[in-house]
Amino acid sequence: MTQPRPGPDIAMLVLVVLIGLNLRPFLAAPAPLLADIVADTGLGYGGIAMLTLLPMVLMGLGAFAAPGLQARIGTRRGLLAALLVLLAGSALRLAAHDGVSLILTAALCGIGVAFIQAAFPGIIKASFPASVPVVTGLYSAMIMTGGAFGARLMPAFIQAGYSWRAALAWLAVPVAIALVAAWRILPDVRSRMPDGALTQHLLRRPRTWLLMAAFGLVNAGYTSMIAWLSPYYQAQGWTSGDSSSLVAVMAVCQAFAALGLPVLARSKIDRRPWLFLTIALQAVGFAGLSAFPSFAPVVWAGLCGAGLGGGFALAIVAALDHLPRPEQAGALAALMQGGGFLVAALGPYAMAVLHDRTGGFAAGWALHLGCVLVTALLYLRLDPRSYPQAMPSTP
Repeated sequence: MTQPRPGPDIAMLVLVVLIGLNLRPFLAAPAPLLADIVADTGLGYGGIAMLTLLPMVLMGLGAFAAPGLQARIGTRRGLLAALLVLLAGSALRLAAHDGVSLILTAALCGIGVAFIQAAFPGIIKASFPASVPVVTGLYSAMIMTGGAFGARLMPAFIQAGYSWRAALAWLAVPVAIALVAAWRILPDVRSRMPDGALTQHLLRRPRTWLLMAAFGLVNAGYTSMIAWLSPYYQAQGWTSGDSSSLVAVMAVCQAFAALGLPVLARSKIDRRPWLFLTIALQAVGFAGLSAFPSFAPVVWAGLCGAGLGGGFALAIVAALDHLPRPEQAGALAALMQGGGFLVAALGPYAMAVLHDRTGGFAAGWALHLGCVLVTALLYLRLDPRSYPQAMPSTP
């Protein structure tokens, strides 16, 4: 794994913040603008779902390819190239004059984010070996904050007179800032990872697949929330600004939980009590959205957000806990995300199908309630005493 350039840890922490902030705005930003997007492009619920489903699929597939790409071209070159792709995908939304071109820009963004997400947990473990839970929490919190930033900023741009295309394209600016920071901070060192043998070894371990399934089932809830929470309440008469505020509340709660829960969990290697807390928060939130949507929507969104954010961060920490060497642990986290995002991509589409069949979103939220309960059963297996047997010495 690439080692950081010598110097104060603050530079790497700044990079963690800037990178994390740019990994979700492109997914979260379209939701508050869906009425305008549908009016201009004619996208139906299936097409709208593709704005999330396609990049998530590419993020999943790309995570499998990322370890080999790191080994060939180096983490720095790969990260810079991925940020350029994300920058292009964001900027090209200015020229997205139909639904197909808008979906293609989402695909470009997904390709760029795929490499970044696969590489960054290993970078964190190599750069901050004594503070993996805390820095992973910071990284995860910034991801969630970026989602809130993307959702909340869009109505402000519309009110300022920008078209929805121009509003989305403005998200290229923070990507450009992150690109400059990465160019200045990361050195050009090739990974030492024996990618082919290591990946094959990890894919033969049942624990890898368990981590994929748990990560995917939880993140399916996240992708559905950012895709459908705004439309869910807009269908009940909420304005675009009010519904985007609800998405922002969800994302802020995600950010606090993503930062706070890993800090609380750092003293013990057994992360399961905190993982079960994230399950409980999600379960109450999804049950509320399904059964009592008008009773306390801010509470339901906040509980879901806290559970999803904390669960995302702790899942990465748990994956990194399994193996001692950063390149090995990073490869496991990349595979977990790869398989997990393929599962997560189905969330918005499943909700679109259920919406078409039932005429509403309540059945979709109930589906995610079931998903988190299944995830709780998978988390029972994450006893740290089992890690040496579950992940024996790698090549």
